Amino acid sequence: MRKFAIYGKGGIGKSTCCANLALAFTELGKKVLQIGCDPKADSTLALHPNHTITPVLRLLHDKKQALTLEEAVYAADCGVYCVEAGGPIPGLGCAGRGIGMVLEFLERHKAYAKLGIDCVLYDVLGDVVCGGFSMPMRQGQADYVLIVSSGEKMSCYAADNIAQAVANFQGRGYAALGGIIFNRRDVLDEEASMESLARKLNCPILGDIPKSREIQEAERMGIPVLQAFCESDSAQAFRKLAKLLLTRFPDKH
Repeated sequence: MRKFAIYGKGGIGKSTCCANLALAFTELGKKVLQIGCDPKADSTLALHPNHTITPVLRLLHDKKQALTLEEAVYAADCGVYCVEAGGPIPGLGCAGRGIGMVLEFLERHKAYAKLGIDCVLYDVLGDVVCGGFSMPMRQGQADYVLIVSSGEKMSCYAADNIAQAVANFQGRGYAALGGIIFNRRDVLDEEASMESLARKLNCPILGDIPKSREIQEAERMGIPVLQAFCESDSAQAFRKLAKLLLTRFPDKH
């Protein structure tokens, strides 16, 4: 099993990358679990456009110890298992702590083994790396951190902060920095900015996702580009990335 935590600046396209990667992994015969670690509970929406998932934190509040794994995990028609952590009412409670509770629930119920999961994708809120939001990269949750970034200044700044957080956990058996997913915005000197960032972080650019009308139209349709425009260059870029991740990063479990 390979477990990837996806971080990056808010709005940079993490959920889009996660959903398309999840589908690309399933095309390669892998069983995939995507976990939305965001109080908005919108990470997996594109994978189940005709079904509403109840966040696990809400289910835990209502059912407590009676909550079952089958109730917490939704098997989407596309073949991806989906979990949304959710969060507290805005202004009440700690969303980061809630993510920890959800991950502990999945471990307690041996979710990965029972579902036969090959790849786990943690889609983590924005560029927040404090408290519970850093949990996917520590305590043995994820194996590798992947940072989604464009060549925009604030996106690169967020990527640097995330990389520093990963470095602070080194030597404790926590997740390692796997590399960067280049999600293009077609800004001035973008390739040079990304190459500079990769050198600074001492990590590779693993994938190059074009800014395309197909991705934008797929998002308007509410489904991944691998379903909306399955033969497009954008879809092929995600398939190429998925194959590289399986080749480059060994199965650790």
